[in-house]
Amino acid sequence: QVHLVESGGGLVQAGRSLRLSCAASGTTFSTYDMGWFRQPPGKEREFVAAINWSGTITYYTESVKGRFTISRDNAKKTVYLQMNSLRPEDTGVYYCALGRGIRTFAADFWGQGTQVTVSS
Repeated sequence: QVHLVESGGGLVQAGRSLRLSCAASGTTFSTYDMGWFRQPPGKEREFVAAINWSGTITYYTESVKGRFTISRDNAKKTVYLQMNSLRPEDTGVYYCALGRGIRTFAADFWGQGTQVTVSS
C-alpha cells in the first residue's frame, strides 16, 4: 500500500522560507512523477509544481516561479518543495501526490497534507 507523508509545514512571516518534504513508501518511487498541490482556505485544491521520475524536468504554476523549487531524492524516496520569499497568499494545506505527467499531472495517490501559514 502506498503511503505519502508530508512534513515541514508551519507558521512563518512573509519573506521567509520553508522546505516541505514528502516521504513515500510501498511503491517503486523512482518510476513515478511527483507533484505538490495546495488548498488555500475556502478554495479548491490547486497545482503548485511537478517533477518527472528522474528529476530532470520540472514545472511550476506561474505564481510560484522563481520562488519555489521542487526536487527529489530517489534513493530516499522523498520529494521536496523549497519555498522562498513566502507570501500570505501561499497559505494553505500543501499536499504531495504520486502520479504521472508534468504539465498535466494526474495523481494516483495523495498525502495527508501539511499546513503552511504565512503571516503578513
